[in-house]
Amino acid sequence: MAHVELSLSEVFAPAASTEQESDNFGQWSGMVSRAAEPCLLIDADTTVVAISSSGCDLLCLGAPEDVIGLPLLEGGLRLVDFTASPSELTEQETDKIPPLLALHSERLARGLLRVQGPGSDAGRTVDAISTPVLTDGAVAGSLTFLSAV
Repeated sequence: MAHVELSLSEVFAPAASTEQESDNFGQWSGMVSRAAEPCLLIDADTTVVAISSSGCDLLCLGAPEDVIGLPLLEGGLRLVDFTASPSELTEQETDKIPPLLALHSERLARGLLRVQGPGSDAGRTVDAISTPVLTDGAVAGSLTFLSAV
């Protein structure tokens, strides 16, 4: 016959953080800032709230502090099409990139981006998976995870 012992202990509660992370959006902001993975968090106005260092490297954006607080498409991100001689995306095309699509559709979004760095001819392809981030039941922004293709 099997013997099972059960013991109860206190629930572990993490210590209060000095960082202001009072809501879901604030918690994601802190996590993205510290993440080793390439990721990006924008708010409902498309302003970059947090980006990981590896996310900046992958998107050819420099350092996180150079991008945070700027609109996503005005912070140096240069998106180009997939043609043989790449040209910048139009406004209609940029509205369909995963971070913005997840924000406006309030659903998961996935797609490929072609990012061109300063002085770069070819550009690089990035896979982006985005999800809306909710605060009090409303979309407050979108969280995007990125990977090189």
